[in-house]
Amino acid sequence: MTRTTSRLLITLLPAILLGGCSTLGITPPQNRAAEPVTVKIVGLNDFHGNIEPKTRPTRVIDADGEEQQVYTAGAAYLASAVAHYRDQSEYNLVIAAGDLIGGSPLASSIFLDEPAIGAMNRIGLDFNAVGNHEFDRGWQELLRIQQGGCEQHTLRAPCQVETPYPGAEFKFLAANVITQDGTTLFPAYGIKRFDVDGRDVAVGVIGLTLKDTPSLVTPSGVEGLTFTEEAQAINAVIPQLEQAGADAIVVSIHQGLYTEVGYNDKSCGGVSGPLLDILKQVDRKVDVVISGHTHRAYVCDFKQIDPTRDFLVTSASFGGSMLTDITLTIDPVTGGVISKTADNVIVQSVGTDREGNPAPTNAQFTRWTPNAEIAAYVERYVSASRDASQRPVGKISGAAPKKGGMDETMLGNLIADAQLFATQEAGAQIALMNNSGIRVSLDPAEDGSISYGDIYAVQPFGNTLITKSFTGAQLLALLEQQFDEVGFNQTFSVSRGFGFSYDLSRPVGSRVTSVSLNGSPIDPAATYRVTMNSFLAAGGDAFTVFEQGANAVTGPVDLDGMEAYLASAEVIELPAVGRITAAE
Repeated sequence: MTRTTSRLLITLLPAILLGGCSTLGITPPQNRAAEPVTVKIVGLNDFHGNIEPKTRPTRVIDADGEEQQVYTAGAAYLASAVAHYRDQSEYNLVIAAGDLIGGSPLASSIFLDEPAIGAMNRIGLDFNAVGNHEFDRGWQELLRIQQGGCEQHTLRAPCQVETPYPGAEFKFLAANVITQDGTTLFPAYGIKRFDVDGRDVAVGVIGLTLKDTPSLVTPSGVEGLTFTEEAQAINAVIPQLEQAGADAIVVSIHQGLYTEVGYNDKSCGGVSGPLLDILKQVDRKVDVVISGHTHRAYVCDFKQIDPTRDFLVTSASFGGSMLTDITLTIDPVTGGVISKTADNVIVQSVGTDREGNPAPTNAQFTRWTPNAEIAAYVERYVSASRDASQRPVGKISGAAPKKGGMDETMLGNLIADAQLFATQEAGAQIALMNNSGIRVSLDPAEDGSISYGDIYAVQPFGNTLITKSFTGAQLLALLEQQFDEVGFNQTFSVSRGFGFSYDLSRPVGSRVTSVSLNGSPIDPAATYRVTMNSFLAAGGDAFTVFEQGANAVTGPVDLDGMEAYLASAEVIELPAVGRITAAE
């Protein structure tokens, strides 16, 4: 037999065998009843550049209603957990619901969150809905994060470790972020298609952020963009996905819920929050909603709230502490989802606590083995940031915890005092700090010392300090904005010598009952020099009266001001609370 004849027989053999299938009892693939297809989706949200394991334990409520403490997170551990659930089906995808970047620890943030994107590239993320923190450094910088390159849009230089920065291998989605030419900043949706025995099975993903994003970021960072109503943006995309043949529809939205139950409780107990009204308007064709923003963990079968809407709503805490394991069973013939399940999974890591000791393991949860490739990648950035992170900057007299937005704290007062100190040459008399800009507690070592990395974690945004002149009347109006119905309520942290009282039982616009500086009431006709960060100066957090200030003087970066203040004494005594008084 010649080589040519042999090749011809091999080519013809499948056809001969196929022709005899009925005789052999073998049914051709195209004539078989299509089996249901299992698609695995891993849901993530609010990663915030946590490429390293956390040094503080995550508190969770277990299935028995008991509080557990477990050390979590780190990109290498998250990668192993994600891979475990992806491996359960060859048809899989990974979807994030925003805030992958921004508000990040130093090892990622100091490098403009390039390592957070690099880690997600290696984890295999498919789609990320933009969150509000994606816009912290402006939309031009966000385009660079997607596309790659080293064009500089911020005070920090890009491409310090990887040159050039390669960009995100996954797609950002932004269905409700409209540019001046009427197009979306990023695609409104993406589709992942799977070839299942010659049949196309497709999962459509709609991605978007909360409508109120402009009030949560520096206004210049979203200049020229319009953020539209969430439900309308979702519903407008559904016909496009149907036309494209999507068998399942997933919404990834950076807006969230609050619940009163454990991290994997399915009862939707005590559900509240801004996402609730949006979901009641969402098209009934949606199968799963992956959410974020509130940093809560929940799995809610929404038909328990609205029987006409049969979709799951999930959120996996924040910082890579958890993931959501979602399973969709799809009929490849009818193109419908037969069943859907979801479970939140804790990503327990093997890290260290704040003192550098090995973190204890909680036997109730799986302890994941780190992915070696990603661990090495993270260490490359951590090593590059180590000198800056470990540099001592001063001492404080004790621990300074972070609390809620309406709580006066020693930490907030410390920051305000530091900002007043740093802007004295600009004539500052008062400094006001937004509590939403304080990210974590400030915990010193046993001898009271703190590092640059410690204060960076508290204020990671790189804002500059701005001092402006306001009339007393403007200042009073500004304080009233703390308690109006725009954005969310939060009190300022205020500098020494300044204070105010408020009463939430009074009508909006008259809730501030007294204001004084150095013991004297504020005079509506007088002029006062007030310091704030550049985020607030541009009207951030919906404090629009800040924009009315005159004679602006730009001061140092907020962290430089804090470092100078800490160096002004051997030990800085934490300022007591009592500058703000709430009516009983």
